[in-house]
Amino acid sequence: MSKIAITTGDPNGIGAEITIKALKKLNLPPDSVVLISNKKILDFYEELSHSELVSESLLISKKYEIIEIPYNSDIVPGQVTKEAGEFSFQSVKKACEIRPKALVTAPVAKNALYLAGHQFNGQTEILQKYLAHDGQLAEMLFVAGHFRVLLLTRHVALKNIMLTKDMVVEKILNLKEFFVKHFGIISPKFALCGFNPHAGEDGILGREEIDILIPAVEELRSRGVNVTNPLPADTLFIKALDYDCCIANYHDQGLIPIKTVAGDKTVNMTIGLDIIRTSPGHGTAFDIAGKNIADETGMIEAIKAVL
Repeated sequence: MSKIAITTGDPNGIGAEITIKALKKLNLPPDSVVLISNKKILDFYEELSHSELVSESLLISKKYEIIEIPYNSDIVPGQVTKEAGEFSFQSVKKACEIRPKALVTAPVAKNALYLAGHQFNGQTEILQKYLAHDGQLAEMLFVAGHFRVLLLTRHVALKNIMLTKDMVVEKILNLKEFFVKHFGIISPKFALCGFNPHAGEDGILGREEIDILIPAVEELRSRGVNVTNPLPADTLFIKALDYDCCIANYHDQGLIPIKTVAGDKTVNMTIGLDIIRTSPGHGTAFDIAGKNIADETGMIEAIKAVL
């Protein structure tokens, strides 16, 4: 399919609202977008902003093609339900089946997915299951302009984080390939975060740098990758823009700095698969769902990233 597919996420979150607002501001051609959603959900959130509508022709559900995902339950903004989790899962699965030009996903709730019996820790993991082939790995790259952060591990409890030299080498090689193809940067400069405080302080504060990261760096350099030795993460991000990408070992190590600096302009980009997927850097925001006050900036940035 030559269109960009957009899912509207959890029906009880802000996904449909920010999708509608973003598409109205961007005013993309009708033949460029397909919505994977449900007309009842779109109509519900369109009505919240009804004062902005001049005529029915401005309705998003009238302008763009919709691939309907069944949803027979009530829409209850702010509620976590298995029905919403099932809808969220089926939306992403359908996106994988139609193979769009690119995919933009609105936020889903992991606990809703679990209630529906789908034990995925996020949409990245769903995409990995249904799109990956021939050993492909889905990776999470966060982008805010020239500030970019790759996560070596994703949604994993801190106590369960496990790195290996081979894993680090493979993920960074894949990152370099993506930078060449997508950003046109032939020899990207990568900065690698240390795993431990002060990058281990020569083994005093942990041996992950000595046993895993430094051997990985040595192999990567032998294969033509421009990457630093493990650097203390508490100071590395001060100079983040000196590099094409910073590489974090775990979720919060990388996401706290970029979200603090870039906020809603941070885009979550799934790379490593045949289809690039983007998503706003925030979640379902159940606390403000249904109030017509959600900021669509993140969704706008996510869509612009694949235009």
